[in-house]
Amino acid sequence: MKSLLCEQLGLDPEYIERRIKTLFLNGKPVDDMNSAIIRDGSTLALSGAMPGLVGAVLRSGGFFASLRSTISHREETEVERPQEGTVSLKLFNILLKEMGPAFLEKGIWVHGKDLQNFIDGKLDELSTGCKKAMLDGKEVDLKKLTEINWADREVFLLLRAD
Repeated sequence: MKSLLCEQLGLDPEYIERRIKTLFLNGKPVDDMNSAIIRDGSTLALSGAMPGLVGAVLRSGGFFASLRSTISHREETEVERPQEGTVSLKLFNILLKEMGPAFLEKGIWVHGKDLQNFIDGKLDELSTGCKKAMLDGKEVDLKKLTEINWADREVFLLLRAD
């Protein structure tokens, strides 16, 4: 997991240590990101510090981690060779604001139905912040993007602030 975060996603190890306080791999809390193996199709959820008892119990490697030992991620002993794959990344609370723009500038894959839900009915809001839209390398009117049925495709979405 740490290799994915640092080497492939380009996150600074110091940032990870300082800001990412809760990690979930396939719905299970992770205490040791150095031993957690990301496989093709995995879902990785990252969060900054969460308030209250729930935040304290879910905090990776925290004092109360033993209270959730039965639900925590445990790595299997057999390790596979590294291979290419896809990972769903979910960012929560402060991490969304801090990390989201950098990921959008590099480009992300998004399910078409999620993109459709996002742009439906938001033409006015999108027009305010979007100066130019491109589709398949060609400039396109923003309104045209709202008319396309994205639901049955995977879309590579890249946002730049030029």
